[in-house]
Amino acid sequence: MTIVHVTLNYKVLLNIYKMNSPQSIQKIRILILFFMIALVISGLTALPLEYELGVMQSILLKSGFDNSFTQWIEYVYLGLHKTNGEFPFISYGTDWLAFAHLIIAIVFIGPYRDPIKNIWVIEFGLIACLCIFPFAFLAGAARSIPLYWRLIDCAFGFIGGLILWRCYSLIKKLEIELVE
Repeated sequence: MTIVHVTLNYKVLLNIYKMNSPQSIQKIRILILFFMIALVISGLTALPLEYELGVMQSILLKSGFDNSFTQWIEYVYLGLHKTNGEFPFISYGTDWLAFAHLIIAIVFIGPYRDPIKNIWVIEFGLIACLCIFPFAFLAGAARSIPLYWRLIDCAFGFIGGLILWRCYSLIKKLEIELVE
């Protein structure tokens, strides 16, 4: 059997399965779409950091709270404000962070369209979510980021990992059902 025959057989099987079990494909697509939207939102919020932190600082100051969290937000805002005032090119790094989030979201179009063929994207996402943990703890410690803030960063990896693990499980189940 040639590669062309295998590809055609796979496409025929996938189309048959889409007709017989659209709920599985729909669940996978909903999870992937949610993940993509979360990546886009996360990326877009990296662009106006100084403005966002200024708003957050203002709200926290008006609330009257004075704890390590509010002090941290004020400290980060002050650092960002001073840096942007004197060295605005430094924020170009967060612009690229935003761009990376948007591009990674685009990559997930592959498994949205064909989950089985593009399961590698889901696996890549799972690895990335897992890598957030050591990166947050090592880089965070090196940059004197408070532990609670590193845990917030890790929560993104944990939640993203849960979503992608569910996708992965559903895709593997779909794959098994196609073979049977």
